[in-house]
Amino acid sequence: MAAKSSLNPWQLHCARRTVLAGGVIAYPTEAVWGLGCDPWNQDAVERILELKQRPMEKGMILVAASVEQVRFLLDPLPRVLQWEAEQHWPGPITCLVPDVLEQIPDWVRGRHSTIAVRVSDHPVVRDLCEATGMPLVSTSCNPAGRQPARNIWQVRRYFGNQLDRIVPGALGGNRKPSRIIDIVTGKQFR
Repeated sequence: MAAKSSLNPWQLHCARRTVLAGGVIAYPTEAVWGLGCDPWNQDAVERILELKQRPMEKGMILVAASVEQVRFLLDPLPRVLQWEAEQHWPGPITCLVPDVLEQIPDWVRGRHSTIAVRVSDHPVVRDLCEATGMPLVSTSCNPAGRQPARNIWQVRRYFGNQLDRIVPGALGGNRKPSRIIDIVTGKQFR
């Protein structure tokens, strides 16, 4: 079972309002600090891409509080692929899931026919996704070519006042970013 979140109700309320208003947040994840936003808000996603100096074609990760939050992506798939994804969650494994109905916008999916999805067991990530009622974009908190932020001071050094909110909390116990596995081929990318 995942640890209890360190966020108090006011912090969670403010983070929720920021995301729903189209803002960009930084928050702790299993291994590194992440940047996140509403995946259906193109302006917010483009802001993250600009902050990171990351091309849209590469795509982004969706992070969710539960399998139910991403059920809409799994339901169109054969049962064996649904089972394959669910075996890795919750936890620090990102699955490449075919977006067969093209439900995820291009600005999140990039040039891919799959979407990278992780159901997190990190308490802050889980609380953010539950509070907003949706999966969030999640990408490492760093400009392209730099090491991901591992503390709040690095977050501030990288992005200063360009973020709408920094959500407090501790990183999980993982030393490396999540593994990425293609659920169709079984190939592991990191």
